[in-house]
Amino acid sequence: MFGQLRLAALVSGAALIASAGCGGGGGGDPVLEENHPRIYLPRNKERLVAAVQAARPEATRFLKMVDGWLGGNDVYLFQGWYAALASQITGDAKYCTAAVKKVDEIVAGEEKLIADGGRPELARDSYLYVGETVGDIMLTYDWCFDQVSASQKKRWLELADHAVWNVWHHDRAEWGGKVFDWSGWSIDNPSNNYYYSFLRATMLLGLGAHGEIASGDEWITMFRDTKIGSQLIPQFTADLAGGGSREGTGYGVSMKELFWLYDFWQGSTGEDISVLTDHARESLRTNIHQIVPTLDRLAPTGDHARDSTASLYDYHRHYMLELMSRYQTDAAAGPAKTLLAASSVTEMVSPFNFVHELLTSAPDLKAAPLTNLGRSHYAPGIGQVYTRTSWDKDATWVNFSAGAYTESHAHQDQGNFLIYKDGWLAYDPIIDSHSGIPQDTKYHNIVRVVADGEDVTQQYGTVSTLTALHRGDGWLHTAADLTPAYKGNAAISKMEREIVFIEPNALVVFDRVNTKAGTQQVWQLNMPEVPTIAGNSASMMAAGHKLTAQRLLPDNAVSSVYAQTSDSDFMKGSRLDATVSGGNNQFLHVIWIDGDVGTATLSDSGDKRGVALTFADGGTATVRFGGTAVGGSLLISRNGRNTDTALTAGVDTLPK
Repeated sequence: MFGQLRLAALVSGAALIASAGCGGGGGGDPVLEENHPRIYLPRNKERLVAAVQAARPEATRFLKMVDGWLGGNDVYLFQGWYAALASQITGDAKYCTAAVKKVDEIVAGEEKLIADGGRPELARDSYLYVGETVGDIMLTYDWCFDQVSASQKKRWLELADHAVWNVWHHDRAEWGGKVFDWSGWSIDNPSNNYYYSFLRATMLLGLGAHGEIASGDEWITMFRDTKIGSQLIPQFTADLAGGGSREGTGYGVSMKELFWLYDFWQGSTGEDISVLTDHARESLRTNIHQIVPTLDRLAPTGDHARDSTASLYDYHRHYMLELMSRYQTDAAAGPAKTLLAASSVTEMVSPFNFVHELLTSAPDLKAAPLTNLGRSHYAPGIGQVYTRTSWDKDATWVNFSAGAYTESHAHQDQGNFLIYKDGWLAYDPIIDSHSGIPQDTKYHNIVRVVADGEDVTQQYGTVSTLTALHRGDGWLHTAADLTPAYKGNAAISKMEREIVFIEPNALVVFDRVNTKAGTQQVWQLNMPEVPTIAGNSASMMAAGHKLTAQRLLPDNAVSSVYAQTSDSDFMKGSRLDATVSGGNNQFLHVIWIDGDVGTATLSDSGDKRGVALTFADGGTATVRFGGTAVGGSLLISRNGRNTDTALTAGVDTLPK
């Protein structure tokens, strides 16, 4: 094929991807373009030019932003490749002239730092920004190839090549002959956000410079076979069923960069490597369910250092746009388009993100009702269950966490539950923190154990088990064994939680906890406002709704309220504690919104512990749990619905 080189003949490890289970990526053997531009545009330029000629809003907005920069506007985080792209899709060389100048200034600045005996900026923070800098160099190099001088090409490629070599050889990294070894943080962890920056630099250098530097083919092999084929595919297949990120929803949004890489690799080579796992496709549905009904924020799982409130931003929009454009025939794509159109981010807010609106444009994708989707969702790889009463903005939304705790940005939140209705009712107080990063057990809605005056911590590298998940008409039951989260700590021999959500607004929470003598067990409920305690009940007003929590077991627990503002990191937030001495205890709580529950009384049967509920609408329910393990019953008579079912172990597949 003139002007192209078949990658299967070039990359000795091509069979590695084939062995991953899909016989290689979609679209046949990947090919490498020999003529510039090589990256992305061979299969996308015609589409992008058509968007410009049709004056589509995303193209017009992007070009207006680039023109503003060209005219002297200070565009935050503007990269040279934006102007290089503008040149390619308009045919106007002035954009490349400016792009080359900008990138050359960046390279010259890095060269000066090296000449002065230091390390370049692209190496800061364990090479987190290497993908951004090398990517800017290589996209401008490729898309403005004829306007980059021979000396510039040599200098640019030397810097980029050296940077990528240092990433993958961290213990031998050097700059200017001076040793600058570094930790190699996450160079072998595809679940970490740093990894996608490393992949970006490696892929774009290999695609743009193969045949022009000796290591070009090495970097293609490193990206496609060593990293995607041997690391990412096996790990995602084993660990991330259902999509999403174990880093949580804050740092996990960085996976948009991985989806971007899939797009750029396919645009460059014709090969769709995203099909080698189901992760990307499943991430679209998981992300939809992570977004709360008001469509302006999402579950605040894990660290949220950029924005502690977990509000939707361009990054979340980019994440969804990448997946919607890639999987346009998926049943979740049309509803996702509807969701974004009704969300708080109907278009990119920050100019430096306008480019992604253009690149992911899918004008033929038809919107579809959110009601096409199921209302409950389980993502086993990240250990998250989500359910909502409807797809209306005033729906009640509940989230339960039980799964792997294996990433540094994750929290000690196994067993945590969240409740949202028009705003947060039962929440993670990091939303009201300055840092967005408090991780300890005391910040989550779990049973905290205190031994020898110290909180017993959940341990990194552990996996809790979801033991039950069942969905019925107007109810959801879920249960988990959380004992593994404490990694054999002698203070805790059992930590189990079961939850029954009875729509629209009642939650029954049952905990089996066994800890050694001398410990304390503290049942916790974090709320955005200060609750008022009345006997075994407590209530609070927030977001225009009243949240009430009534404790039925244990009767001898002591209730108290802790102000999160005791820590200077917090601006507000309260925690309701119910404290009891250690031993073999059971906690039974009923939590409801507004006046949904009229009465809640103990209703035991044999070894089953439970509660009888009357609802404000005249309905009734009896929920009983097994005293030692999952195995209870649920009886509901409400609004013409009658349920009589066993609450058994086992995880059902939820309707999509």
